[in-house]
Amino acid sequence: MSDFGTRTPLREVARAEPAAPETTPAEPKPLRPLPEHDGAPATAGSQASSAARYHRRVLLTLGAIVLAFGLYWASSYVFAYTDDAYVTSDFVNVAPYVSGRIISINIVDNQAVAKGSVLAEIDPSPFQLALNEKRAKRTEAEAQLAVDRDLIASAQAQRDDASARERLASDNLRRTTPVAAAGFASRQALDTANAQEQEAKAALADAETAIAKAQQTLALHEAAVATITAEIAVVQWQLDQTKLLAPTDGTITNLTLRVGDQAVENAPLIGLVDAHAWRIFANYKESVIRHMQVGHIAWVWLDTYPWHVHRARIQGIARGISRVQGERKMLPYVEPTTDWIRLERRFPVTLVLQDLDPDVVLHMGSDARTLIIY
Repeated sequence: MSDFGTRTPLREVARAEPAAPETTPAEPKPLRPLPEHDGAPATAGSQASSAARYHRRVLLTLGAIVLAFGLYWASSYVFAYTDDAYVTSDFVNVAPYVSGRIISINIVDNQAVAKGSVLAEIDPSPFQLALNEKRAKRTEAEAQLAVDRDLIASAQAQRDDASARERLASDNLRRTTPVAAAGFASRQALDTANAQEQEAKAALADAETAIAKAQQTLALHEAAVATITAEIAVVQWQLDQTKLLAPTDGTITNLTLRVGDQAVENAPLIGLVDAHAWRIFANYKESVIRHMQVGHIAWVWLDTYPWHVHRARIQGIARGISRVQGERKMLPYVEPTTDWIRLERRFPVTLVLQDLDPDVVLHMGSDARTLIIY
């Protein structure tokens, strides 16, 4: 029993001995703060690398911006692009030359018309009546011309008779003068021959005057006939102008004319878009127009036909613009895009489309984009 009692503590000691190694690994624990000191240099290197990458990105961004501006500046020497462009044509205001009431309209809005076709008609009755009156007056004046010619013929006959009598009286005086000087004829006979000669000359002068007067009357009446003829031509022209004709091929636009309206001389009645004057007005900055020349190739994008590019050529470059809206109406005014910063002025460049597809229908005022290659 005593042995058993002594063994029991030995087992406990034996069991307690393995616990010693558990405490020995715990001795390095005071070295654990070392990793914290080892990590500080690694964090500083990471921050330096991030800063370097940031600087590279900034430099690359600035370089890209500079390169973009350089390319943009250099591109102005190669081509020029603008979306400030539009389609236009000649707009003809059809106005009558005479005043009157509209009695017929032969067109409808947006109709295509050919040159010379009748668009509308003004009441021709007043002009026809005036023409008939003028013609009647001319007939009367021409009849008077016949009377004047007869008077001239009669005066010429009287002049011929007076001329014959004047020659006879002169011959008698010439024969009587030497006979009276020789004493074979009386003084009274000589005086009678002299008086007869003077009377014949006076009658001849009166006949010449009558002829001249008759000729002047004829000339006056001929002038009256010419005046009436001119008046007839004017009235005939006015009568012809009662029919409003299309001055060119084109399309009727915004027709508001109605039968019964009063047409006023030289006041527009009908608007017509010319079918043969289509062109593109493109407003380009003043910094690029110096590179452009008439005849340069251009490419046009029409917003009415997207994804189709049309070939064009420069027809002309504006040499002046108006800087104030409403002044100098003969100069084009190009409105600035903003009013709070000084922008480059823009000048209209006229482009003419080349080999346009007949199926393409152009609309005056529609938007376009243009690219000009120098």
